[in-house]
Amino acid sequence: MTPESRRLDGNAAAGRLSEVFVFDVTAAETRCGGCGMTAPLGVYHVYADAPGMVVRCPTCEAMVMRIAQTPGHTWLDMSGVAALRIST
Repeated sequence: MTPESRRLDGNAAAGRLSEVFVFDVTAAETRCGGCGMTAPLGVYHVYADAPGMVVRCPTCEAMVMRIAQTPGHTWLDMSGVAALRIST
């Protein structure tokens, strides 16, 4: 199975992220910490076929975000996000 055949767009992360954020996070402008590309999270690549979910930059494929759930907890690693702009 190739990485491209497993890849979804960033909207696939909306369900899990809606449990953490009270706004539509897929519309938030997200800047990749690797290459600086800025776009709504909805255009980022999501790999959701593992115990957790990985969000990668569509330009450089750097890991931007990881989301995992354990009983009673949601773990969110945003170490690859340089900035997240939220419209109010």
